[in-house]
Parts: sequence; structure tokens; C-alpha cells
Amino acid sequence: MGRVADQLHTVVEKTARLIDLCAALQEENDLLKLENQSLKVAVDTGKAKKVELEEKLRILQMARSLEGLAPAEIGINEKSLDIKQKISEFVREIDKCIVLLKK
Repeated sequence: MGRVADQLHTVVEKTARLIDLCAALQEENDLLKLENQSLKVAVDTGKAKKVELEEKLRILQMARSLEGLAPAEIGINEKSLDIKQKISEFVREIDKCIVLLKK
């Protein structure tokens, strides 16, 4: 009977170790799922940013082509493009005022 009790005790110990291992693996799995989810969000954010930057690039290239300059000829950024647009608007307004003053 002592042998059976020893074997039963060994089975119980191994079962307890398996349960502990299973719990540790489950915790690791949960952490990996959270990490996976955060990485998916980061990838989605990166894709959205890429689309946004591609759109800005397309607009900038279109603006440069309208100016008659090749994209490699000048190194303007978005801020200077906005400034150029505002200056153009001011010039148009001034031209309108001059026309009104001449009447």
C-alpha cells in the first residue's frame, strides 16, 4: 500500500505543478494578447499617418506643379506653402482695393 500512496502523492505533485504551469502560461498568453492589441493599434495609427502624409505630399506636388517648378527644384515645406498662399490672398485683396480706389 505504501507504493500506491507514493505514486498517488507523485501524481498529485505533478498535477499541482501542471496547474501552476498552466496558470503561468495563461497569464503570459493574456499579456501577449494585450501586447498584440497595442501593436495592432500602433500599426493602424501608422497606416493612418502614412495615408495623411501621402495626401499632403500629393497636394504639395500639385501646388509645385501649378507654380511651374519641378519638385526637386525647391525645398519648401508645408508651412512655407501656407505662407505663400496667404501672401497671394493678400495681394489679391490689395489689387481689389486698388481697383475700387481707381473708380
